[in-house]
Amino acid sequence: MIKIGLDASNLRAGGGVTHLAELLRAANPQTYGVKQVIVWGGTAILGRLEERPWLRKIHEPLLDQSLPYRLYWQRFVLDRTLRREGCDVLFAPGGSAGYGFRPYVTMSRNMLPFERRERARYGKSWMFLKMILLQQSQTRTFLNADGIIFLTQYARDVVMQEVKHIQGKNNVIIPHGIDKRFLLPPRVQKGISSYSVRQPFRILYVSIVDMYKHQWHVAEAVARLRQSGLNVTLKLAGTAYPPALKRLHKAIAHYDRQDEFIHYVGAVDYKSLPEVYHNADLFIFASSCENMPNILLEAMASGLPIACSSRGPMPEILGTAGGKYFDPEKPEEIAEILKKLIDDKVLRERCAWSAYTEAKGYSWEKCAQGTFAFIANAAKEKDKFDTRGIVHV
Repeated sequence: MIKIGLDASNLRAGGGVTHLAELLRAANPQTYGVKQVIVWGGTAILGRLEERPWLRKIHEPLLDQSLPYRLYWQRFVLDRTLRREGCDVLFAPGGSAGYGFRPYVTMSRNMLPFERRERARYGKSWMFLKMILLQQSQTRTFLNADGIIFLTQYARDVVMQEVKHIQGKNNVIIPHGIDKRFLLPPRVQKGISSYSVRQPFRILYVSIVDMYKHQWHVAEAVARLRQSGLNVTLKLAGTAYPPALKRLHKAIAHYDRQDEFIHYVGAVDYKSLPEVYHNADLFIFASSCENMPNILLEAMASGLPIACSSRGPMPEILGTAGGKYFDPEKPEEIAEILKKLIDDKVLRERCAWSAYTEAKGYSWEKCAQGTFAFIANAAKEKDKFDTRGIVHV
C-alpha cells in the first residue's frame, strides 16, 4: 500500500487552496492502492480540508509565517520529514519541490512565470522579480520531477516551449473540476428593451484585479455602451494587486464620475459566489494570462452568456460556441462584442447553453481519479529513482 506525502506549504489562498480542498473531498485513493495521504500545511489550508479516514493533517508552525520561513521548511525540513513518515511519493501541487526526495509529482498552475509578455506588465517591481524567481524554481522542479500534471493543453504547450528539456517527461493533462453549487441551467433570455434604468442589464466580472486582468479596459467598454444608450451596469468582484487597483479606481473615476454604473465590491467569500453569478445577466472575462481559468468555468456552469478574452486557454475551455471573443486590450472591441450579445437574446441563449453543457463535463471526481492514478503510478516506479542526477538551475 502506498503512502503519499503532500506539500501544501505554498498554498495560501485562491485557486490552489480550492483545488486541494475539492480534490481531497472527492478522492477515493484506496482504489489506487493508497493507504494514507499526509498533508503538511499552515492553519488556513488545513482548516479547509475535510476529515477523511485516510487523510492525516500535520500543522507546521513555520508554514504560518512569511515566505522565507516557508522556503526554509521546504528546503531543509521536508525531505527528512517525508523519510521519517515512510512516504513512498511526494505530491507538490504548488509547483515547487525537488530538493532531495524522490519520486515526486508536481503541477504547473501558474503561467505568469513562463509568459514574458505578461511578466513585463509589472515593470521594475518586486512582483516582476518574484515571477523571475518562480520561473527558476519551477523550471528546476519540472526538470527533476518524475511526473508533471498540466491543467490545459495550452499550459503544457507553453511550458514545454519555455523549458525544452522536459519534453518527453512523464506528464498528463488533468483539468480542475467545478463545484456543483454553481450549476444552474441557463434561464430564458430577455430582449434589451425589457431592461431599464431601475432594472439594468447586469454585467459581471469576477477576478483578482491585476495587471493582466484588464478591468480598466472593461470599464471603458461598458462606459461606451452607456453612452450609446444601453441600460447596463458592471459589477467587479475580487481581491486586488494594489497598483492594478489604483489603475482601476482611476478608470472608474474617469468613466463613471457619478458612481452610477461601475461598482467594484472587493473580495467575495467563496461560499457566496454562486449567488453572485446567478444574479448576473452576462459574464465577462478579460484576462490575458491563465493556466486553468476556474472563474470562467464557474460562469459557464452558472448558465451565463459569456464575452471572453481570446488569449491563453480560454477558447480551449469555453469552446467555439460557448461565447464571443475579444482582444482584452482593445476596449472598442470589448464594447462591440458586449453589444452583439446584449442586442441578440437568441445568441445569448445559444452561447449560454453551449457553455453550460461544456461545464458539466468538468468534475472534481474525474480530477481526483486522474490525479491519484497518476501519483500512484509514480510511486510504483519508485525503485527506478534515486537522488543522483537531480538537475540544479
